[in-house]
Amino acid sequence: MKKRADNLSKKGVTTSYISTIIGISLVLFMIGLVLGGFFGLENIQRQAKENLQADIFFKPDVNDADIKQTEQELKSWTEFSEVVYVSQDRALEEFVGLGEKDEILQILDGDNPIPTNISYKPKEKYATLSGMKDLKNRILEAYPNVIESVSYQEDSVKSVNLGFKQFVFLFGAVALLLIVIAVAMINNTIRLALYSKRFSIKTMQLVGATSGYIRKPFLIQAIGIGIVSAIIGLAILLGLFYALNNVLDSIEITYDIRSFLMLLGSLVVIGIVITLISTWFALNKYLRMKLDDLY
Repeated sequence: MKKRADNLSKKGVTTSYISTIIGISLVLFMIGLVLGGFFGLENIQRQAKENLQADIFFKPDVNDADIKQTEQELKSWTEFSEVVYVSQDRALEEFVGLGEKDEILQILDGDNPIPTNISYKPKEKYATLSGMKDLKNRILEAYPNVIESVSYQEDSVKSVNLGFKQFVFLFGAVALLLIVIAVAMINNTIRLALYSKRFSIKTMQLVGATSGYIRKPFLIQAIGIGIVSAIIGLAILLGLFYALNNVLDSIEITYDIRSFLMLLGSLVVIGIVITLISTWFALNKYLRMKLDDLY
């Protein structure tokens, strides 16, 4: 009879911890959705910034050989993600389109009005108004006798930076709200899980165990629960992303290794911190309670 009771007790504790892990995993999955969207947005922002383009125009007396030499020198600059020599034909194609190039040349009697130039794309950290202006000034200072002007669209630079800032604030607000909800839900889940051990906690306290000694195994267990829950939550999240990529042709969700590790690390840290804090306060409640209050 006693053995059966012990088995039922162990089974109840195991079920309690499994339900705790499942509950925390689902909460971390919801947080992961927001963080995943944020990191995905960060990748899109980086690509959008590095797709900004500026054009370098040369003085009329500069020949193609000097322009190509300047191109090779600019390729050694670490501020650029791409530097491309643009011939007159290619420049006209980009300006009016391939199909209309011949018509324009016929109208202009074969004279191409767009000069040979060099286009460059800045790296992400320089794709701001101040960064683009700084690059422009440095290029003009480096080649005062060769380059006539550097042109880029300030409105495009503004829209890329301002648009993504608004999304970041939105994602930040949603993430903060979810974390507050997560703390409340996980705290309640941890309290329910420790409720079944309240008599064991009080017994250890009555026989002389210190509060630190009592807390230690529960806090270690909380760390384990946080890590396992984060991994399960991330697995569910990746499963969802994989399903969306295969079911919906219009959606392509990709992450580089840096974003993936940041997402995993964020979920693990959030899972551990929240479970530790919730376990600490729940334990303090039972440690302060009188024996009669446990019933």
